[in-house]
Formats: sequence, structure tokens, C-alpha cells
Amino acid sequence: MRRRQFLASAALLAGSAVAARVPALAAAGDGHAAGGHGAVPRLLDGFLALPGTKSAQIDVDAPLNAWRVTHEPDAPLFCGSCFKTFVLATYLQEVEAERLSESEQLAIDDTIRSVGGGVFEFLTGKTQARNVLEAMIAHSDNTATDVAMQRVGVARVREFIANAGLRQARVPDSTRRFFSYVAGYPVGEDVGWKALDAMQSAPETPAATAKFRPPINDEQTMVCPASEFISYYKRALAGAFFGKPETLREFKRIQAMADAIPFVIPADTPAYMKGGSIDWNGFHCMATAGQTIVGETPVTFCMTLNWNDGDGDKDTVAGAYKDAVADVMRKIHKRLLEARA
Repeated sequence: MRRRQFLASAALLAGSAVAARVPALAAAGDGHAAGGHGAVPRLLDGFLALPGTKSAQIDVDAPLNAWRVTHEPDAPLFCGSCFKTFVLATYLQEVEAERLSESEQLAIDDTIRSVGGGVFEFLTGKTQARNVLEAMIAHSDNTATDVAMQRVGVARVREFIANAGLRQARVPDSTRRFFSYVAGYPVGEDVGWKALDAMQSAPETPAATAKFRPPINDEQTMVCPASEFISYYKRALAGAFFGKPETLREFKRIQAMADAIPFVIPADTPAYMKGGSIDWNGFHCMATAGQTIVGETPVTFCMTLNWNDGDGDKDTVAGAYKDAVADVMRKIHKRLLEARA
């Protein structure tokens, strides 16, 4: 993956709302568990052994024995395309209110096209909004994301985030404006498809990279702490943000399509999640956030890793991250099934 190419999820593998009931658990840091006696000892050891800056929270909401494990859960790390779940939830709220429709035909062309995702990047035409939302989550397609964000309105997405009480979560105006800004262009400027396409394929030079900005910045970024993802997913998957059962079913259906699921979730286990990643001028991110259901127990999780070239080789660390997350989820799965036996 080129440094200038932003592919979230694929690299891994790939408020005012009513709050759902959340077990009262004391915080426990550095990978230690709080709550019930069924916790897996040293669960996060593999994840914490990774280089770079790490943040994690896992809530296992077993009815009689809930427990939580955390490591720096409130750290506002770069989350890559994990933010796209907020776009999906906002869009479905608008569909539920009958201000938008999933059957509406949305245009795909150079005025909205962005890099990354592999679905709409080189296609032109129209497609149903439902297909756009699916591509945004299932394949983390950035063109689909920008189409959805333009149609629902980024201000509406940010309003949803604020109403949900997610105080540190931040989303860009669009993926194209994010790319433009970190490449050194003025605030709010969209360089357009041709310039963006040329930028991702052009050779890097010291003169070009000198103007690059970090992905975590005060203008255009993708940031959300693990603790806020946990709060959000628990409420979203309990239906707190939707008024109709069919809207919740649609949210779950699309979230269950994420291509990261087979790489980190044990086989034949329901899961609703999103992955994210970035490689930019020596900065790297891998992130996963969502919920899986083991038996009848919801396990809500977020594990985010940010690192630089000096911390470790990109491909090696990314592979180790995937293995560490899969190991965490496998151990929880095993412990919960053993408890039922």
C-alpha cells in the first residue's frame, strides 16, 4: 500500500439518545480486568506487547458475571475508517425519518470520487444508496463514504456524534478533504479527483513530503477513543439511536458485512464491527471496534494501535496487530463457551 493511499479495513484484513443498560464496572487499566470472576487473565498481553501507542477497552456483559478490561481507553487515537459507523447510523436515522431513502439513486463520478476501497473508485454511474452504505462498511470504500456523507451532510453526522455524547470523536468533512489537508493543501480545500489520483501515484520527494501534515490534527482527522466506541456500539446495537426495529435490523445487517470480521472473530460467531487503517508519511494506524455475540453474551470491543516507522516495520506490525486482536477474541470466545458447559 502506497503511503499516500488511504485504505481502511483492507490493510487489516481491510447525548440525547436513550442509553442502553450497561453493567456498572470499575475501570481497570494496563490490561487488568474489573468486575466479575470470569475474566481472562492477562488478556491484553499480546496487544500491549506491540510497539507504538495503544488503546483498548473490552466489555464482556455476561448477565451474572460482567467484566471489563482496559488500557488507556480514553486516549484519542487515530481510528481510520472506524468512524464510518457514525455515517451509517446517521444515514439510517434520516431514512427512518423519511427524509432519505435507501432506494434513492446516488451519482458516482469524478466530482465525488476518492481513493481507496476498490468498489467505486473507477466506476461512473448511479447506484442505490443501500449499495453505497454497504460498500462503505463492507469494503471501506472511500468514494462510497464521501457520497454518503455528502448526501446526509457532515453537519448532521457531527450532530449525531454530539447528541450521542461522544465528546472526543471527530470526523473529516470528507475523505477527499482529509487527504487534501494532510497533503498540505489549505483548510477546506478539495483538490479534486485528478489531483488526488496523481498524488497517490506520484513518486515521493523531500520537497513533496515536507508540506505533509500529521493525520491527527485540529482540522481534518478521524479520531475516537476506545471508551467512546464502546459506549456507542452498546447503545447502537441495543436500538437506542433508532425508533423502529427495522432500522436496527438494517444497521446490524450492514455492520455484519465488514470484511475485517473473518480475520479477528472466531468462525460462526455473529459480529457487527468496522476496521480502520492508514499508512501516511511514516505514520500508521490499525483499529477495530464493534461487538460480537458469544452464545448470548455481548462482547463489545475496541483495540487501536498508532505507530511510526521508527517503532517497527509497517507490514510486520500490522500482521502482529491482527494476530493479537484475533487472539484476544479467541480467548474470550473460549472462556465464555466453557462457562456455559
